[in-house]
Amino acid sequence: MRFCDECSSMMHTEGDTWVCRSCENEESRDSHAEAAMTTQDGQRDDGAPAVADATQDATETMHESCPAEGCDSDRAGYEMLPKPGGSYEVRLFTCVECGHKWRES
Repeated sequence: MRFCDECSSMMHTEGDTWVCRSCENEESRDSHAEAAMTTQDGQRDDGAPAVADATQDATETMHESCPAEGCDSDRAGYEMLPKPGGSYEVRLFTCVECGHKWRES
């Protein structure tokens, strides 16, 4: 896969040329550079990502009311995790009293 140097869009091949469909920039194909590209067949599949457990290694708690019915606890352990494929983090909570888990919305 190659990205356009002009507009950063993904380029497509047309014969011996890379063509950007966004800005129409064209670049010559380089067989040596293309041989170094990893194809989908050459990628590893590490399986599904591990599910986070906010109680595991949680040493800090904070004032956060448990949303579980019948629980009146106002303390929860938390863990910050990067959102898969995203540019921000998500906070996962676990109630210290009942063990109910939820995430910050």
